[in-house]
Amino acid sequence: MKTLESLGDLRGKRVIVRADLNVPLDGETITDDGRIRAALPTLTRLVDAGARVVVVSHLGRPKGAPEDRYSLRPVVARLGELLGQEVAFANDTVGESAREVVSALEDGRVAVLENLRFNAGETAKDESERTAFARELAELGDAFVSDGFGVVHRKQASVYELAQLLPAAAGELVGREVEALRKVTDTPERPFVVILGGSKVSDKLGVIDTLLTKADRILIGGGMAFTFLKAKGWEIGTSLLDGDQLETVRGYIAQAESAGVELVLPVDAVVAPAFAADSPATTVAADAMPVDQMGLDIGPESAKLFAEKIADAATVFWNGPMGVFEFEAFAGGTRAVAEALAEAPGYTVVGGGDSAAAVRTLGFEESKFSHISTGGGASLELIEGKALPGITILEEDDK
Repeated sequence: MKTLESLGDLRGKRVIVRADLNVPLDGETITDDGRIRAALPTLTRLVDAGARVVVVSHLGRPKGAPEDRYSLRPVVARLGELLGQEVAFANDTVGESAREVVSALEDGRVAVLENLRFNAGETAKDESERTAFARELAELGDAFVSDGFGVVHRKQASVYELAQLLPAAAGELVGREVEALRKVTDTPERPFVVILGGSKVSDKLGVIDTLLTKADRILIGGGMAFTFLKAKGWEIGTSLLDGDQLETVRGYIAQAESAGVELVLPVDAVVAPAFAADSPATTVAADAMPVDQMGLDIGPESAKLFAEKIADAATVFWNGPMGVFEFEAFAGGTRAVAEALAEAPGYTVVGGGDSAAAVRTLGFEESKFSHISTGGGASLELIEGKALPGITILEEDDK
């Protein structure tokens, strides 16, 4: 994969950096700046090299037209604080403001263009529309750096087509992500333990298929655990259920047994009558769930069991919370797994998305983990062994 070194001397060059600054906002207040901080190593390196840095990103899911609530303006302010310099902002993507802001950039300075998805060409299904938008972006740069790992699994104008139009390389974040995740799947030290959570089995089918042939243990928590429990014939009350995946899950249980993979399911659960922060919580055995209650977290005995299964792991991959960690009453399982990973002596990877958010929300130091991915969907697809457009285009021969 092409690296920054392949771009040569960048002093005075306009370098377009595709970052992933899609941070959660409460109005204009950033509630988690993890993705902004993850972009800093590449941006700082380019600034130090004297490049004129043009950052492009999306935020949220606008429908191809400007929407105030999805403006990158709050991100620009925080990025400037972290970089220690005033960051210029263009209020459009490829229009007059963008051209003026980029032309005024000096060596070692940074500008951010407005949300890419305010232009329908960014996510268009039609390749010609994406290419047309990418050509307009390319006019603003002399080189391209792909550093938005959270979008490399998408064939979008600023991810794929732009990399074909300018000398292109991977940024430091993308390089670290690919190295960490391929280390997990290609050369894991053993025991290799996988922890999967989140709401639906259907979201993790490809990952389970892949890891059943590679992992020594797979721990299943979160809402998806109840489909596994139902597949065993147990009552799960009003818990989440992927009913159309029951046969698939039974197949996974049988496959794990025949392959000698230890499949660990919850032995107890924290249940409540409703999905609400103040809903009264009780703990029940996994095989004794009341018909009128829903499981919202793994129970304390399950948390202890999972921690024991993680303790001797040489490699750990975790994707998906164990419960509704946003509600304190149902955060215990996720907290216990995060604590176990933080204390584990092996190589620990938190696979982005809600897992990464949980680590930060629950107050864990990121340095306690070997790697925290910035891309939930991208990390899962890489683990599955899929070809990611934004990566494959950087692995092709030099233009």
